[in-house]
Amino acid sequence: MAAAPGGHRRISEKNDKPKDTKYVLRGLWYYVSHYRVHLIIAILLTLGSNIFALIGPMLSGLAIDSIEPGEGMVIFEKVFYYAKWMVLFYIASSILSYILSILMIRLSQKIVQKMREDVFTKLVELPISYFDKHQVGDIISKFSYDIDTINTSLSSDVIQICASTITVVGSLLMMIIISPTLVLVMLVTIPLSLLYTRYMARKVRPLFRRRSAKLGELNGFVEEMVSGQMTIKAYAAENAVIKRFDNINKETVDAHYKAEYYGSMTGPTVNFINNLSLSLITVFGAILFLVGRMSLGNISSFVQYSRKFSGPINETANIISELQSAMAAAERVFKLMEESPELPDKEDAVELTDIEGNVNLEGVSFGYLRDRIIIKNLFLHAIPGSLTAIVGPTGAGKTTIINLLMRFYDIWDGNIYVDGNETRDVTRKSLRKSYAMVLQDTWMFSGSIFDNIAYGKEDATMEEVVEAAKMAGIHSYIRRLPDGYKTIINEDGMNISKGQKQLLTIARAMLLDAKMLILDEATSNVDTRTELKIQKAMRRLMEDKTCFVIAHRLSTIQGADNILVIDQGDIVEQGTHKELMDKKGFYYKLYHSQFE
Repeated sequence: MAAAPGGHRRISEKNDKPKDTKYVLRGLWYYVSHYRVHLIIAILLTLGSNIFALIGPMLSGLAIDSIEPGEGMVIFEKVFYYAKWMVLFYIASSILSYILSILMIRLSQKIVQKMREDVFTKLVELPISYFDKHQVGDIISKFSYDIDTINTSLSSDVIQICASTITVVGSLLMMIIISPTLVLVMLVTIPLSLLYTRYMARKVRPLFRRRSAKLGELNGFVEEMVSGQMTIKAYAAENAVIKRFDNINKETVDAHYKAEYYGSMTGPTVNFINNLSLSLITVFGAILFLVGRMSLGNISSFVQYSRKFSGPINETANIISELQSAMAAAERVFKLMEESPELPDKEDAVELTDIEGNVNLEGVSFGYLRDRIIIKNLFLHAIPGSLTAIVGPTGAGKTTIINLLMRFYDIWDGNIYVDGNETRDVTRKSLRKSYAMVLQDTWMFSGSIFDNIAYGKEDATMEEVVEAAKMAGIHSYIRRLPDGYKTIINEDGMNISKGQKQLLTIARAMLLDAKMLILDEATSNVDTRTELKIQKAMRRLMEDKTCFVIAHRLSTIQGADNILVIDQGDIVEQGTHKELMDKKGFYYKLYHSQFE
C-alpha cells in the first residue's frame, strides 16, 4: 500500500472496484501492524490460555481411568493428583485469559484512536466538493458509529476468533491421538458446518453493508431536520417531515431486521450440526468401548474435546453477524479514507507575501458538473483598495466566483491572478490567509466570545479583539454580558441571536491582517440600523483592502467602486451604481424590483 498525503496510507488505489474481505482485512492489518509488540503478546497469551485449557480434558480422562476395570476400585491418589493439576491448569488459563482481555481492550482503543485521527485528518484534507455532495449526518455516522463498531469487534470478536482457531486445532490433534476412528465419524459433519458458515457469511455481508448505509442516511436526515426545526415549524411541515422520517426509519429497520435475521440463523443451525456430530460420537464411542478398543476415560476426554472443537465453530457462527457488521463499517470508513484529497500544491508553489490586492480573472470558465457550465469566459479586474460588488439573481454564479477566488474549486479554463501570481502557482494556505471572509452562514464554536473573534489570529490580544468588536458594532452588547468577552457561547452559538452571531463573524474578519476581504451576504441577518453601523465601520476597514461583496440587498453596495451584474455566469453589466441606474438595463430592473 502506497503512502498517502497526511501521514497515512491509501488502502486501495481504485475506488471503482467492489470491496471484498481481503480489502477490509488489509485495511485493518495496516492499523493493527502499528502495535506489533502488543499483538505478539496477545498471541502468546492466547496460545498459553488455550493450551492450558486443552490439557484439562486429558487429565479428566486419566482421573476417570483411575478406576480399576471390573473391580470398581478407585485409586484416589491418582484421582486427586490429576484433579489438582487440572484445577491449576484451568486457573492459569483463566488468569492468562483475563490479562488478554485487558490487553485487547487497550490495543483496540489505541487502534481506534489512530483510526479516528486518520479519519479526522482525512476530513480536513478533503475538498469542499466532498462536503457539498455528502450529508453531514452520514459523515458523522462513519466517524462515530462505524468506528465504534470496529472497536467492539477488535476488542472481543477478533480475540474470540483467534482463541477459537487455537482451540479447534488443538482439540483436533488431541482427538486424533485418542481415537482416529472417532475423528472419521466427525468428518461427516465438519465439512457441512464449514460450508454452511461460509455460505451464510457471503449472504449476510451485503445485508450489513446496506444496514450501515441506511443508518448513515437516517442520521443525515435527522441532523438536517434538527438543524431546520424553525423552518419546519414556520411552514407547519411537521406531518410531512414525520412521514418522510417514517419511510426512512422503516427502510433502516427493515435493513437491520434482514441483516440480524439471516445473521442469527447461522448459530442455531451450526449448533444443530454440532449436536448431530456429538450424537454420532456417543454411539460409536459406546461401540468401541464394548469391543475393548477404548477406555471410559478416553471416551470422556474425546467427548470433551469434541465439544471444545465444535463450540468455537458454533460461537464463531453466533458472532458472524457482529463480524459482518464490523466488516461493513470498516468498508465505509476505508472508503472515506480513499476519497481523493484536495489537490496538493505544486512542488514549486510560492508563498504570497507583501500582498497589494490586485486581482485579475481572465477568461475564467467553471461548472460543478462537466455538462453544466456556470461561469463562462469571465473577465474581472479589481485594483488594490477597490470595492467590487457582485449582484445578480439566485443561481447566477455569485458565490461560485468567491469559491474560485479562494480556490475551494479549481477553474476549468482561464486564469486567476493575485498581484500577478496565478493562484494555482501559489500555496493554498497563503492564498486563503490573504483573504478575510464573512459568510452568509455564520459559524460559531463552543468557547468564549474572545476565542471566537480571535479564531483566525492565534496571538490576538484583548485590545485587538475589543477594537475589532467596536468596529463591528458588537462591543456594547458584549460589555453588557455577565462575563463580557469571557462569556461562553453554546455549541453553534445557539444562546445568541443570528444578528449577533453575524456581527461576531464580522469582528473576526476585521481582526485579520488581510489585504483582501470577501463578504457573502454579510449583513443579511442584521437590522437596518445595525446595517448602517456596519457599513460605516466597513468603509474604515476597507481602506487599502481589495473587497468583494456579494449582496441581494442592493442598497448596501451603492458606494461600490465597481458593480458586476452576473446573469447565468456572464457579466451582463458593470459600472458604478449611478452609471448602471442611468443605463436602465438589467441592474436598473433588479434594483427597482426590490422596492416594488
